[in-house]
Amino acid sequence: MSSYFARSKDLTRTRKSVTDSPPASPSYTDKNYRHERLSRYDSSGETVTDKPLGRTSSYTRREARLAALNRTDPDTTSKDYKKMYEEALHENEKLKSRLNNSKQELTKLRSQLEKVTQKHDRISERSSALESEKREKQALEKRVSDMEEEIKVLTELKSDNQRLKDENGALIRVISKLSK
Repeated sequence: MSSYFARSKDLTRTRKSVTDSPPASPSYTDKNYRHERLSRYDSSGETVTDKPLGRTSSYTRREARLAALNRTDPDTTSKDYKKMYEEALHENEKLKSRLNNSKQELTKLRSQLEKVTQKHDRISERSSALESEKREKQALEKRVSDMEEEIKVLTELKSDNQRLKDENGALIRVISKLSK
């Protein structure tokens, strides 16, 4: 019995000596962890993760509810599991309906996107066709203007040719009168 008593005294001394020692200065990493712990709280004392965000996932809401239940009622061992099951089932049904709605909206948006891309493709095809038509039109206009220039030159040449014929005829008459 004396060994037990002596041993318990040693243990208490060891404990006292550990707790009586001055605290060590916090290391750099300890300070950072303390800063992280402090930065999780805002001025109201709530943690940043406790605040509701714009859109929270059902998982985080469920975890928050379970944490709230555990904090408020830790001593009760008889929980209403049937009620919790029904609530979870109800929430799952809500989530399934939201998922289905989201899927329908996604398919609708995809079809609209497909229509828009097809329309854009048709417009780009039209614009490329319009570009080629514009080039053809410009080429034809240039050709027409060249032909008009040629026609002007031809009409001038015809008029010159006619004048020269007339002059030639007059000269022939003069020569024929002179030779008589």
